[in-house]
Amino acid sequence: MYLLTHKPKPHVPWNKGKLTGQKPPLKLKEIWAIRIRLQLNNRVRDLALFNLAIDSKLRACDLVKLRVNDVSHGGCISKRTMIMQQKTKQPVQFEITEQTRQALSNWIECQNLNNGDYLFKSRLHNSPHLSTRQYARIVNSWISQIGLHPADYGTHTLRRTKASLIYRRTKNLRAVQLLLGHTKLESTVRYLGIEVDDALEMAEQTEV
Repeated sequence: MYLLTHKPKPHVPWNKGKLTGQKPPLKLKEIWAIRIRLQLNNRVRDLALFNLAIDSKLRACDLVKLRVNDVSHGGCISKRTMIMQQKTKQPVQFEITEQTRQALSNWIECQNLNNGDYLFKSRLHNSPHLSTRQYARIVNSWISQIGLHPADYGTHTLRRTKASLIYRRTKNLRAVQLLLGHTKLESTVRYLGIEVDDALEMAEQTEV
């Protein structure tokens, strides 16, 4: 008599076939490629969401919970605002550029939103605002529309984009740290991946 034995299934790592590590920021031409497509297709919500994601540099969990009164005062979109971060429990300020203010105004007017309303309501009955999962799917669609592979990018791509551009132009780490709301400068260094990039840049500019 033989005992039937089952071979254990081989362990499959959770990240098999997936890119891990920091997601790259968008380049300027990619930002405008997405923005123009959203404008041409009259995607009022997505344009407001995309522009605000770039300007605010917020984590997805903070971005989706923004209310009208977080960005608007007296019926006008603010040039600057401050929110409390969910992860760090620390306040962070961000600027709202003219094109983002216009996009937000159009969206708020289109939806007739009130001060206490969430900016980006969910279409699902069990959620009052977009979930981070829904937001991630929206980001994936933006990335796909301009011919990039969505697996290479994510919601943190939008958080990193403007911060990376600011660092490239100014090399001011402290400023970027404040804009991202990081408590430690080391976190900003790791987040931007600047040590390796800067080392390579200096190497490229040095002839021997």
